[in-house]
Amino acid sequence: MDDAGTENIGTLVVLGATGDLTSRLLLPGLGRLLTEQPRRRIRLIGADLAPLETRQWTATVREAFASAEAAGPAVDHALDHTDYLVTDASSARDLGRVLAAATGIPALYFALPPAVTAEAVGALHQVDLPTGTVLALEKPFGTDRDSAAALNRRLTSLVDEDQVFRVDHFLGKSTVLNILGLRFTNYLFEPLLNRDHVAKVEIVYDEQLGLENRAGYYDRAGAMVDMIQSHLLQVMALITMDAPQSVRAADLRTAKAEALRAVRPFAGDPVSASRRARYTAGTVGGRPLPAYVEEPGVDAGRGTETLAEITLESTTWRWSGVPFVLRSGKALGEARREIAITFRPVPQLPAGLDGRLEPTVLRICLGPDAMVLELNVNGPGDPFVLDRGRLEAQFGAGRLNPYGEVLHGILERDPSLSIRAEGAEHAWEVVDRFREAWRSGSVPLEEYPAGSAGPPTWRS
Repeated sequence: MDDAGTENIGTLVVLGATGDLTSRLLLPGLGRLLTEQPRRRIRLIGADLAPLETRQWTATVREAFASAEAAGPAVDHALDHTDYLVTDASSARDLGRVLAAATGIPALYFALPPAVTAEAVGALHQVDLPTGTVLALEKPFGTDRDSAAALNRRLTSLVDEDQVFRVDHFLGKSTVLNILGLRFTNYLFEPLLNRDHVAKVEIVYDEQLGLENRAGYYDRAGAMVDMIQSHLLQVMALITMDAPQSVRAADLRTAKAEALRAVRPFAGDPVSASRRARYTAGTVGGRPLPAYVEEPGVDAGRGTETLAEITLESTTWRWSGVPFVLRSGKALGEARREIAITFRPVPQLPAGLDGRLEPTVLRICLGPDAMVLELNVNGPGDPFVLDRGRLEAQFGAGRLNPYGEVLHGILERDPSLSIRAEGAEHAWEVVDRFREAWRSGSVPLEEYPAGSAGPPTWRS
């Protein structure tokens, strides 16, 4: 149930409708949502510079829906009530024409690069927005703290804060609730999640995929902005935040923003607390990959990293002094997507027991969501010899995919999954300190062969 308690969205406008994000992720997510909610009725408008005809756009929507096995009356209605308008997103005149074609309360989804999004928000100041208009923005939200703050000021001079959705598909509602449910409904874990019991926390999203023809975006973002600044810092907020009064939007967003405000580089030193690298030619899963600098569209002079690792701490009473290692990279030998909470080791092994004594580790796997608890057990075989045991549990998957969950929040005008203005600015403030150290050359850009575990000097 949404906090606003107001009328739902009548028209979804996708700015940047011909981009890869729209056809590959956004439209299939919408198709799943409409399949699960057959009584929903929305009008869909695609808007972009490409000179498409409505029939071509409808074919694109139909194909995207089919890829998600979308069907039912809500899907049919959307296909019958979709349109495409050639639109310059930086033109107030064009945006006014798009909004005039909308019915009911519109939601504008900015599937655009950050610079174009900023221009579009500026142009909207010259347009009369319908009451209740929702503005949904993809990450990255701005390009640094100052630009994010400026964008926030422009957005909140257009609409109220609860009408701005800074979306993060990486953290769909199912994932968020799985993490919060594990933490706050199990007394076994929650009293132990603090500096007295936890040695370190790793939040890792390593990919085997390389650039995959995304140089236009990725070469200006890099691993730090693409994954750590947005997605992984939000995960850290969910792990370090205090229990919210409820999981409604106002309480959840406030708790996350407070958690982000407490984050800083470990020991206050962004140089010693960070590493960066980029891949050279190699083979991943039997597939040869060229060196990153040889990928089409890459400007080697930018020095873009494809693997980033930063160590942070939360300056709160609960977590002070515990290192949080956030890492993400491309073209690595193994995919690893998890939160690994390593507990402090016991002080010694009792006399008479043999074997390797390892710390207990709680792993929260991301996509598909699951939990693994690794701990020391006796046996099998000789009961005086320690072995390693695993307790596993699968988290219930939601009926919607991540983009379907994001769109559900937008269409219901429920900002629970949206980042609040100050939260977005705090995230940039953290990352900007590391990027400043990197730009000064204080942190070298290392290299690793595609398909490896990273630079040979990196040993956790």
